[in-house]
Amino acid sequence: MRVSERAAERVFDLAAIVASWFGALVIAGTAEASGRISGEATFFSLLLAMAASLALWWRRRCPVAVALLFVPVGAVTDFAGVAGLISFYTLVTLRRGRVIGVVLAGTLAGALVYSRFRPDPDMSMAGEFVFTLVFSVATLAVGVAMRARRDLIEVLRERASRAEEGARVRAERLRARERERIAREMHDALAHRISMVSLHAGALQIRPDLTPDEVAKAATTIRDSAHQALEDLREILGVLRAGPGDGLRPQPGLAQLDELLADARTAGMKIDLVDRRDDGPAGPALGRTVYRLVQEGLTNAGKHAPDAVVRVELSGSRSGELHVRIENPIPVRRAPAPPGAGAGLIGLAERVDLLGGRLRHGIHHDPDGALTFRLEAWLPWPV
Repeated sequence: MRVSERAAERVFDLAAIVASWFGALVIAGTAEASGRISGEATFFSLLLAMAASLALWWRRRCPVAVALLFVPVGAVTDFAGVAGLISFYTLVTLRRGRVIGVVLAGTLAGALVYSRFRPDPDMSMAGEFVFTLVFSVATLAVGVAMRARRDLIEVLRERASRAEEGARVRAERLRARERERIAREMHDALAHRISMVSLHAGALQIRPDLTPDEVAKAATTIRDSAHQALEDLREILGVLRAGPGDGLRPQPGLAQLDELLADARTAGMKIDLVDRRDDGPAGPALGRTVYRLVQEGLTNAGKHAPDAVVRVELSGSRSGELHVRIENPIPVRRAPAPPGAGAGLIGLAERVDLLGGRLRHGIHHDPDGALTFRLEAWLPWPV
């Protein structure tokens, strides 16, 4: 409990004690005026009521004990009636069960005892009992209503807290998924850029007969590819620092496929494109997946078969499936390929699976006995 709430409760407790003392004075004056009590009896009854009212300071900590304290006090004097009602109200709001009935029965019995030994000259014993019963039941009803209201507020707070926690967990989950997606985009983009750098650097190593102009051209391509890879890396790291969705440029799709092939041809790759698709738009998810499929196929071909002709084939119709196939012959002798973790194909499998498609990759035996590596996917169209 916060300090401010505890201080507010203490102020209310002090106000309850003062109100009980004031009520005791009013009841004492009324009793003396009616002749029900007088002299020393009034003084000692008032002293007992005020002393008992001090117990209200502990009414929240020990509600049962404080409420039971006023049962015998009520049998001796009615000056503590206000304090007894306050303690009973506190008991009802903080406790449940039969203890409430016990305290209520004890309060009524104490009132009967007091009425028997000090009868009110203006009211019968039955009337005084009904008067005490009405006040006690009214206090009970108000206490139950306040307890129900407090319980409702607690339930609503708990629901709001759970909803807030659930929203936070969902946000964290979405953020983690977004960061994972960004990491995959980073792998796909950087792997392709760096494979181009490795391809040209390998060409410079195994072709010492290149002319100075060819060497300069290859060095320029290496520099440009490295610069683009660095820019991609900076952009992705900036997104990871700023949060998902901030500053990430639109992801490439089918519209950027010609640019991807042109960059690969500029890097020295030999590409044969066969496009048998029906004319028609493709959704962003489908276009992005096709782009990544072709990019991964070109990256693998550049690593493992840099001098081979890569065949890229797109076919299908909007009412069926879009078939993407990238294949390249496997050279008999090849230079050591740059290291790779194989995460690109795993990421592609997840992309294709999310679209409800199928992915297949591996070594294929051609009818003439040659070996080719084939990467192909069947994707539902439209997506």
